[in-house]
Amino acid sequence: MQKNVVLLTIPGLRDKDLEQMPNLKSLVAGGQKSTLENSFPAVTWPAQANMLTGKLPNEHGVTANGFFWREDNKVEMWTAWNEKIQEPQIWDLLHQKDDSITSAAWFPMLSKGCGADYVCMPAPIHQPDGSEDLWCYTKPQEFYGDLLAEFGHFPLKHFWGPIANIKSTKWILESAGACAQRFHPNFFYIYLPHLDYAAQKMGPDSDLAIAALSELDGVIGEMKTTFEKAYESPISWMVVSEYVITEVDHVSYPNRLLREAGMLKVIENDGEQLDFAESDAWALVDHQFSHVFVKDADVAKIQKVKDLFSRQSGISEVLVLDEREKYGMNHERSGEVVLISEPNSWQAYYWWLDDSKAPGFARTVDIHRKPGYDPVELHLDMSNMSTPLDATLIKGSHGAPVSNDSQRGILLTSNDLAIPDSIRDIDICDIVLKQF
Repeated sequence: MQKNVVLLTIPGLRDKDLEQMPNLKSLVAGGQKSTLENSFPAVTWPAQANMLTGKLPNEHGVTANGFFWREDNKVEMWTAWNEKIQEPQIWDLLHQKDDSITSAAWFPMLSKGCGADYVCMPAPIHQPDGSEDLWCYTKPQEFYGDLLAEFGHFPLKHFWGPIANIKSTKWILESAGACAQRFHPNFFYIYLPHLDYAAQKMGPDSDLAIAALSELDGVIGEMKTTFEKAYESPISWMVVSEYVITEVDHVSYPNRLLREAGMLKVIENDGEQLDFAESDAWALVDHQFSHVFVKDADVAKIQKVKDLFSRQSGISEVLVLDEREKYGMNHERSGEVVLISEPNSWQAYYWWLDDSKAPGFARTVDIHRKPGYDPVELHLDMSNMSTPLDATLIKGSHGAPVSNDSQRGILLTSNDLAIPDSIRDIDICDIVLKQF
């Protein structure tokens, strides 16, 4: 009998959320539940790469949701292709085992150009005037045309930002169902982002976040029906918390501290822009951690950065050079210093000291030009289409190392796979492979 494994990764899913999700519970009824410890940094790109490769960032090279290319003084946020993952992924390993085993990658963030047989990932076409045309990268290339005819364009504006909602996750699942019906891939990875939005914006236990559980559960129920019709043999379902979002009531501003210490420089160009070339140190912030890139890896400057942040409220750890190995972050793409927040705190990318001098993109929804993650975009003021510059609006975050039960996720399976009661995200790859 042909084996079929479907892996759903859901950011923000907690054990206690299952009581609000009867369809999800039905999907995995009779299987197993294990506690999941997400590796640091528990953010999208590294978390997905950990699960797909069974390795940590010091091996697969995905150290954040973006990269700073030192040789070009260039930041790349949310645009990288699959070659940035420096280790084989589940679909590659399955092909090595048996090239007749097919795989689908539906929306994992670094999947463009990956070795899966079937792929779908947003790929908007950026026009010279700054506008975007909706499109998706698919494999086969012509498959997006079929999805477009059946479901319309992927609703990108509902995938992130102030009007992010269930429409994007519903489209992901409907298009995945179409792939299952036509191609029947043996392994199917599907990313379901919906719980991410309300939990960061208003807090993981807010009314909005609780409502999101029911919304997600509804489309999971529809997906279950579609997939069971698509496959002749049973499906082994796996559901994984990509990370857990915890309440925050504090925010740190690493770049402002570096600027006040005389290490970060700016240039005047549509507001104050960060000057990568002239700065002795600057921070690429990402939820509850940041990479501090120190010019020329100068030892004295690195020590100055460590001294500066070792006494800062909201910062739990300051790791320099070899100390980064503690969390598998000793990779050339990492900053010379890694700053880690306390569980109740997060880090904002702001470097300006006067809001009137903020760069133009700061008040927009622009995930590519901002050299760091900006969840405040979720609070964009629709009356004037402007993102506030108040980082205290954010009530939920993630990324910090697991230090208590509130940060632990779950793995749910529909079959008894003899999985231990507690696992790590890097175990997911092996659990999938063993089923084949």
